[in-house]
Amino acid sequence: MSSNKETEYFSDGITEEIINALAKVESLKVTSRTSSFYFKNKKQNIKEIAENLGVSTILEGSVRLSNNMMRITAQLIQAEEDFHFWSETWDRKLENIFEIQDEVSLIIADKLREEFGHLEIQEHLVNKQTEIIQAYEYSLKANYLRNRWNPEDTNQAIALYEKALELDPKHSESYIGLADCYSFLGTTGFLPFQDAWEKTYQFTQLALKLNPNLSGVHYQLSNQAFFMECDYNKSLKEMKRSIELNPNNAEAQQFISFLYIIAGEQKKSKKHLDIARAINPLSEETQFFNGYYHYMIEDYEKALKQLNKCIEVNDKNIPAYSIKPLCLLKLGLFDELIDFLEHIPEEVGIQGEKTGSLALTYAFKSDIKNTMKYKSLLEEQAKEVNGFTSDSFLFLLNAVQGNNDEAFEWVENAIKNKSSLLMLRYTDPLVLPIKTDPRYLTYKKEIYKVNHVDDSPSNKKKLLDSNKAKIYHDLVLKHIREQHPYLDSNLSLRSFAQQIGIHPNQLSWLLNESFGKNFNEFINHYRIETFKSLAKNPQNANITILGMAYDSGFNSKTVFNTYFKKETGLTPKQFLNQK
Repeated sequence: MSSNKETEYFSDGITEEIINALAKVESLKVTSRTSSFYFKNKKQNIKEIAENLGVSTILEGSVRLSNNMMRITAQLIQAEEDFHFWSETWDRKLENIFEIQDEVSLIIADKLREEFGHLEIQEHLVNKQTEIIQAYEYSLKANYLRNRWNPEDTNQAIALYEKALELDPKHSESYIGLADCYSFLGTTGFLPFQDAWEKTYQFTQLALKLNPNLSGVHYQLSNQAFFMECDYNKSLKEMKRSIELNPNNAEAQQFISFLYIIAGEQKKSKKHLDIARAINPLSEETQFFNGYYHYMIEDYEKALKQLNKCIEVNDKNIPAYSIKPLCLLKLGLFDELIDFLEHIPEEVGIQGEKTGSLALTYAFKSDIKNTMKYKSLLEEQAKEVNGFTSDSFLFLLNAVQGNNDEAFEWVENAIKNKSSLLMLRYTDPLVLPIKTDPRYLTYKKEIYKVNHVDDSPSNKKKLLDSNKAKIYHDLVLKHIREQHPYLDSNLSLRSFAQQIGIHPNQLSWLLNESFGKNFNEFINHYRIETFKSLAKNPQNANITILGMAYDSGFNSKTVFNTYFKKETGLTPKQFLNQK
């Protein structure tokens, strides 16, 4: 809300930090940056936004900068009824940026827990990244540019991360930002693949040494294990660690879904894909992984529909252009495929994929002359420096033609050369003809070998055993009867927990498990009963409804009316008239 539009990066940065902080709270699903930022500066009502994102609550706020001061406002809105159940404003010095992020995030998490039910909340959700505020500001500006995902802005982001690291060489977030930039430039072809990934590796290792508990660090380690080392086991292990550190990391959820589906683990893949789609429903990247999942389970029509959507939204979506030809092949739409290949934009078309798709098309059509023509072209392209893609299509072509010996010879060489495209191509639906060969299963076990414990269920200890739960249950009721804490309009779950000598996480669990209510339902029940008692007393005949509500512990007319109707089925006025 600052007058200077050049400080928009700061508001975006604070918002993203709060998203990341709230995402650390177990069992709390937080929509990712990509999908939530879609609605920034758009005039759309709260209910529509919630429906598009698949959420029940909207966090809305603003940041205003003035010299070395900042004002942050935040409010929580129950979307279905457009019910604002909490709001707050903070005025703080810029130098205390990390403390205020932690304070805001903790209070928001607390208020969500009070309104919706049990959550276990850590003592701190935001750690201090650096002592040098200017280094942090450079990294925020760099994040703002990097998130535009185009080469020009990405290169500007690199320069800003480097400035941040000049001021603070131990700023791990800037190192992982650089790793993200170079991996983007490498995978999209704006830098030589090998050079870009070497830099990605270098910066990821520096971030790892400084802060091994960053989800983004392990996400990059997983990508490197897959694309550079051809190590499925390591890639899966690192991606699991990334998700363990941040379950709301949509990129990690969709990549682990990809890792599972190429290994034939359909159920596990679907589970993580569903999580990614819930966190990031509007992301074209997530939608691509959804299309790829359906291709791999041989639901080609649904896959094609999803991939077409991706291309409609972004006509430079390279992954969608890569998988759509394979869908068309499996659907037998050969003429449509040839036409599609002719019209792929030059800047997104990959030479080996076009040649390979044509070779496969003519193989399916039993056109021997053209099949041999494009097979020869593939063989020539495969000899080039960046001929990995063309080489992988030779494997697909041999599999389609039933040339089992040639296909498995390619597999042996790919294993020897640590080609990541081996993991991508080996279980493709196109290789169906060789799956009955005894060698297929043997190689599959070797390629997708997993040495670590896989998805073992966690036996989480209860926060209170049955004896302690009974003791605290009775203590809560005794305190309510004797001290009437609900009459304090500023009562919070944390302050109530302090009064009875219990940890807030334990009290939250107790109210849900033992009383079957969240904090607000529990406390507002007693406030409503107090209001009823006051309303029945003739001596209060001259006091307004709102006055009696405030005397009962409520501090908001909206909250009072909402909870009164929820508990009694009547408005306060209807209740008084009935009385």
